[in-house]
Amino acid sequence: MAKSVDDLDSSAAGSGTPDTADLVAREEQVFGENPLEVRESDHYTHEYVGSFVEKWDELIDWKKRYESEGSFFIDQLKARGVRSVLDVATGTGFHSVRLLEEGFDAVSADGSPQMLAKAFSNGLTYGGHILRVVHADWRWLNRDVHGEYDAIICLGNSFTHLFSERDRRKALAEFYAMLKHDGVLIIDQRNYDAILDSGFSSKHTYYYAGEDVSAEPDYIDEGLARFKYTFPDKSEFFLNMYPLRKNYVRRLMREVGFQRIDTYGDFQETYHDEEPDFFIHVAEKKYRPDEELSDVYSTAVHTARDYYNSADADNFYYHVWGGNDIHVGIYQTPDEDIDAASRRTVERMAAKVEITPDTRILDIGSGYGGAARHLAATYGCKVSCLNLSEVENARNIEFNRAAGLDELIEVKDGSFEDIPFQDNAFDIVWSQDAILHSGDRERVLEEVTRVLKGGGSFLFTDPMAADGARAKDLGPILDRLNLDTMGSPSFYRRELARLGLQNFEFDDLTEYLAVHYGRVLEVLEDREAELADKISDEYRTKMKTGLKNWVSGGKAGNLAWGIIHARA
Repeated sequence: MAKSVDDLDSSAAGSGTPDTADLVAREEQVFGENPLEVRESDHYTHEYVGSFVEKWDELIDWKKRYESEGSFFIDQLKARGVRSVLDVATGTGFHSVRLLEEGFDAVSADGSPQMLAKAFSNGLTYGGHILRVVHADWRWLNRDVHGEYDAIICLGNSFTHLFSERDRRKALAEFYAMLKHDGVLIIDQRNYDAILDSGFSSKHTYYYAGEDVSAEPDYIDEGLARFKYTFPDKSEFFLNMYPLRKNYVRRLMREVGFQRIDTYGDFQETYHDEEPDFFIHVAEKKYRPDEELSDVYSTAVHTARDYYNSADADNFYYHVWGGNDIHVGIYQTPDEDIDAASRRTVERMAAKVEITPDTRILDIGSGYGGAARHLAATYGCKVSCLNLSEVENARNIEFNRAAGLDELIEVKDGSFEDIPFQDNAFDIVWSQDAILHSGDRERVLEEVTRVLKGGGSFLFTDPMAADGARAKDLGPILDRLNLDTMGSPSFYRRELARLGLQNFEFDDLTEYLAVHYGRVLEVLEDREAELADKISDEYRTKMKTGLKNWVSGGKAGNLAWGIIHARA
């Protein structure tokens, strides 16, 4: 009698007929004399030998996998009205069978004939389903599989088998082409960022849930993750995979054409980057016109937008922080006026570049526009302000008009994750203490370099994690800002160099970070009585806690701040 996926006996999932078991027992993996040199996209077909495939379901444990992931993928598909699904990494068929049980029209593809044979057998065993299986290579998917689909799923850490960027781009392009105009692609991957940066750990809960099977790295570097799989009978198998970093995958998906990409950690929307065992990327193909671009902003940007649009935040930054420049200041004395110290930061930044009336400047995360007004009034240059808070932008426009600078300064609603200006439009891109609010800083930097003219300057400040700071030491600050991570000097140096901005200067002014937040805290506490009717008690209480965390983090050496100047 056939069983359904939610009524599995996990011991049956890995069973085969005696004849099959005798046959596959003679098969062994072949990696050559130096397995660490095997870094080829096609080699996975030699790694999934029959004897390994027969044991694969012991590693997966279908019943526990069903319980741990719940209806996450099903819900994602149903929420988008999906009917037809192409499972391009079928493996032994777990998700293909689930899709059929939920009523989807599913086609099951894989590059391993051994996996497809096992999947077909599992389909019959668990539910009496006849899987439509296709042996296909992702790089030529449109050749091997026919039709268009509402969704494509590539699960089980499978995309990691592609070792060259060319192969990864080709595969994603094939996925994109096979999707309907409003289709969705779902790809998952191990949290290689955490493995590469902090070492391997696993909750062994969601994906590889077999209790008596271990899956651990045998070797890891930036170009190879070699995993060893050990089974109860002491047999060992290996897979050589490419350690994909989360934001690298997101960038490739965007560049292929996917419009909105949501990334979950172990099926959760909110997480700290080092915590999940797996990331799941849900990418939509549907094209968004300019007026809908806000729909594709990262969760962190949406959070920041809502925050800065609130009456509490507007009143706090306007009445306490100064309402002109709302960034970290450079202080001559600890009790100096916040406005004066903040303006000194602007002046010090401007002194690092040549500015004339012909210079075009873009200020991303411009707040109330204090820097833009200083630059326009001092140098006669034109400044474009891009900011996500409509409330702050309204004040910016009002202040520009009052100063007689509205012809030199334009103000646009929008996010630095999708800068609404053409390529090579600006001589200088300027930003002050804003980029930390992005959930995808790599994307911000890519957008900055896109709109920057050749030879132009990127000039910015950002509250950062100190190089070498531990994530747990940043926890209170990250939690307060609803962020997973912060940038660091080494992060910006590395990413800007990748994008062609090799000339990198960091004017380290970290000493002023704790001074500034301490000064803001002091002003807030001194004026609390008069602010009671403008700023809620809850907001003031949370703000005081947050400011104290910044002061403590700065004094403990966990934070960094200063002026970064990068040039092409």
